[in-house]
Amino acid sequence: MEYIRLKKISLKEHPQINEKWVQQKIADDTSMLGLGEIELKDMERKQPRAGRLDFLFQDDNNRRYEVELQLGKTDESHIIRTIEYWDIERKRSPQFEHVAVIIAEDITSRFLNVISLFNGNIPIIAIQMNAVQIEGKIGLQFITVLDETALPTYEEDEVFQIPTDRKFWEEKAIPATVELADEMLTLIHEHVNNNIRLKYNKFYIGLEQNGIANNFVTFKPRKQNIIF
Repeated sequence: MEYIRLKKISLKEHPQINEKWVQQKIADDTSMLGLGEIELKDMERKQPRAGRLDFLFQDDNNRRYEVELQLGKTDESHIIRTIEYWDIERKRSPQFEHVAVIIAEDITSRFLNVISLFNGNIPIIAIQMNAVQIEGKIGLQFITVLDETALPTYEEDEVFQIPTDRKFWEEKAIPATVELADEMLTLIHEHVNNNIRLKYNKFYIGLEQNGIANNFVTFKPRKQNIIF
């Protein structure tokens, strides 16, 4: 099978592509977001005194998705805008279940830490958008890096942050436990970010990026299996 090297590009810095172009591609094929069978209800939906919502989707289970798209890195204004639009829409249409969805080319660790403060009070999904160039053409890939399940709040309790090392975990559990964490890390490197490393703590194995906790996945052993 012939191998083609993929070249990742920045849409924000591209001289010809803008957010409108990306919006139209998503509207033409909503399945690319990985949210299941969803129907586009509205684009650029006007919000009272708050701008416009990029997308409003709905699935067969009467669940609506308020989606905000941003080229480049997500930032504070992107997060606030997404939550604000989600809140407006859930009040406007209380008969539906509502989920906030934020899409950006770079989902930073700072963003994930901010979301962890919500403790599940706001159902929110974060999707990283990657653009690749192949033989003069551009393809889009969307990877969910945070689903609507509340993030663990281990960082909020100092007892959970007692640092250890790999040897501690191989003795605390079994070598297979750490090996499975290694396998999961390989998948994270392939599909999310290859700069992420395992961070060994006394009560769980977390993740770190550039020395900062980035626990969108954690590993904690049970007697019979591992949950993450």
